[in-house]
Parts: sequence; C-alpha cells; structure tokens
Amino acid sequence: MTGHHPDRLLDATGALPQAGPPWTHRDRLRITRVRAIVTAPEGLPLVVVRVDTSDDGLHGLGCATFTQRYEAVVAAVEKHVAPLVIGRHPADIEDITRLVHYSSYWRNGPVLNNALSGVDQALWDIAGKRAGLPVHELLGGRTRAAVEVYTHAAAPTVEATLDQAEEFIARGYRNVRLQTGQPGVGAYGAPGQPGGYPRSPYPDGWDVERYVRSTPALFAAARERLGQGINLMHDVHSRLTPKQAVVLARALEPYGLSFLEDVIAPEHYDRLPEVRAASPVPIAVGEQIGSVTDAARLVKDGGVDLLRLHTSSVGGLTPTRKLVALAELCGVRTAFHSPGDISPVGVAANLAVDISTPAFGFQESHEYNDATHEVFTGTPVVQDGHLTPSEEPGWGVGLDEKAAAQFPPTKFLHESWAARVRRPDGGLEAP
Repeated sequence: MTGHHPDRLLDATGALPQAGPPWTHRDRLRITRVRAIVTAPEGLPLVVVRVDTSDDGLHGLGCATFTQRYEAVVAAVEKHVAPLVIGRHPADIEDITRLVHYSSYWRNGPVLNNALSGVDQALWDIAGKRAGLPVHELLGGRTRAAVEVYTHAAAPTVEATLDQAEEFIARGYRNVRLQTGQPGVGAYGAPGQPGGYPRSPYPDGWDVERYVRSTPALFAAARERLGQGINLMHDVHSRLTPKQAVVLARALEPYGLSFLEDVIAPEHYDRLPEVRAASPVPIAVGEQIGSVTDAARLVKDGGVDLLRLHTSSVGGLTPTRKLVALAELCGVRTAFHSPGDISPVGVAANLAVDISTPAFGFQESHEYNDATHEVFTGTPVVQDGHLTPSEEPGWGVGLDEKAAAQFPPTKFLHESWAARVRRPDGGLEAP
C-alpha cells in the first residue's frame, strides 16, 4: 500500500516545504513519506508504518497493528496522519505525536491510536539510528540483563494443558499462563467441547457459573504436578461480573497465581478498585484500553497491580514510557500484551521499555513462525524463557517488503469468532 510520494512535497525551487513550528528548521532533514504496510505471515494481519526521510536510506518502522480493524488503521495513517507528518523534522517526536493526537478533535480509540503509534514508534526507530544507539539506551539504558517472559499452555483438558506446560518448562520457561477447555466452544484460549449442552437453546454455549467452579481445579492440579517453583497466570478475558471476579480470585488464592488477567469487562473498569481490594490475587488489566487517560486512571485509582498495555492502542512508545513512569511511582508493575497479533516491531518496542524500567513485572511472549522471520529481519527470539533487545541502532528489526507481499492479508472475521461465544441460553458473551 502506498502513501504520499516525496515528489509531491517539493516546492517551486525543488526544496522541501517548511512545516511545523520554527524550531524544526534547524537542518534540512525532513520526513518525506509515510505509508502503512500490511502483511499476514501467520494469517493475522500485521500493520507496520514506514516513515522515510530526505536522508536516503534513513527510515523508521512502527507497529500499528489493530488486527480486527486493520483497514481502518491503514486509512487513518495514509489519509489523515501522513499529511500532518510529511515535511516535519523527525526528531520532534513529542510535538508531532501531540499534533497527531489533537488533530482529529475527537481523540483516542484503537484505530486512531494505532495510526499514531505507527508513526511514533517509527520516529523513535529513526532517533536510534541517527544516534547509532538501540532505543532502550535512549530511554536510560538497561535495568536488567534480559526480559523474562511468559507463554501460554492451552488444551481441551486439564491433563493436556499441563502436558504443554511441562514442555514449556523443559525449554526454560518459568512463567506459564494456563487455559483449559470446557463444555461448549466458548472457552477462552483453549479448544472447547462442541455440543456440551445438548438440551439448551445453544448447545455449544459457555457457562460462566461452571467456569467459576471448575477453574480452581485446573490450578490445584497444576500445583500438584508442576510444584511451587513455576509462576502461574490465568486470563478470564473480561467475562465476569465484579462479584464473580472476587469469588474466583478468592478460590484461586491457595494456588499462588502471579496474576489474574482481565477479570471484568472494560465497560466496568470503574469497579476495578473494589475488585482489586477484595482480591488476594494480583490483578492484571489494560490490553483493551484505548486511552492514555484511562490507563493512568487505573494506576492512580488503585485498580490494577500489573498494567497490561497493548502499547500501540495507547499511541506508541511516547505515551507508554510516561505511563510506566507513573506506574513506578505508584508501585504498579508492567505486564505488556504481546501475542501473535503484534508485529515483531511492536515486540521490540515492548522490550525497550521492559529492559529499561524498574517497574517491569512480566512480559507476554509469542514464538513467531519461519515466515514471520523471513518478513521481519531481526525478529526477537525467546531463549531459555527470556527475550533480549537488539543492540543494533533503533529497534534492530527490519522489514523485507518483497517477502511481506507474499503474505497478503485476508479479511480477519473477528466478528464470526465473537458471535460464537454465547451462553447456553443463546445470550452473547464477551469473546
């Protein structure tokens, strides 16, 4: 997909136009082109923004992946954001990101913030390349040698889930999120059992009460089989009421979970402080937040133990580093969202923050397939349960556009998946 061509930017003298406030005119370096590139090497559309400059070969990459609405993000980048950015000096990251943020008047949301994130992260990539430094050194350098990550064990039965967990542990992971199937097809993160409720209006339904009663048995079996030396997590995926969330958290207390994730829907986040106060298990929330203000409110108001941002949904590295500083001051830790629908560029951005902040708690990980490594050179690789950021200037991740073109996106029908998650009575449930 193409954006604005630099030839359109030249004025009558053949020079780049003067754009932005007067302090940006200190030298001739300018942003000349901004475009979105979509590729799906694992079947999930990944959106990456490329920002080119007037210095031939100097460009940056940023993650703008909102898989479920990727076409809207592409349109926002190329039709609305690019004209604001082209002609600016790439060093003015703070001013440019504020301009993009304010420019739509109605602000925030995952579409606009992912578009902003793509540009913001690309500018940080350029900043690192200009300085000859990895981005984490621009953020203050290392506070740890490497980033310990967690992975997902998920299967139709408790036994099969724990089999997976043992395989991950044998490969060096000490942090494992456990999900297991239930009757019906709506179990989050694990295959379900179709036809689980044959006498109900929706035989493939998912029963929240059964889920609350049965989940503690998964972790009882996990502690018996895996022992106490492994950190365990679980994702509710926003499906409980505040009271149900407290009941589940208290039932899980004996098994020492490192966190319980997304216990209630984002529409009810005003109730999180009371849920967290009543929960003996740390609460991790944040991947569905599309506003810096909402994320800051969670931290300030005591609604979260671990801030679980999808960093591109709040606008990229610039707002994320501010939120992480707030988290550090408030005693909150990070646990950034990073499944397969975040590009390797986004992973590199997460790692730059993880490695440089004392507020680090946990980092979700995904092991990319060979096709992704072909498309994204320098894709971070998990080794013995750890990720290490590149020491190359910028993110250290490149994009082979010819390889990317071999994996065009297809329409990701998130709507079809969401519509399958229903209660046995047919009522729609959060996916």
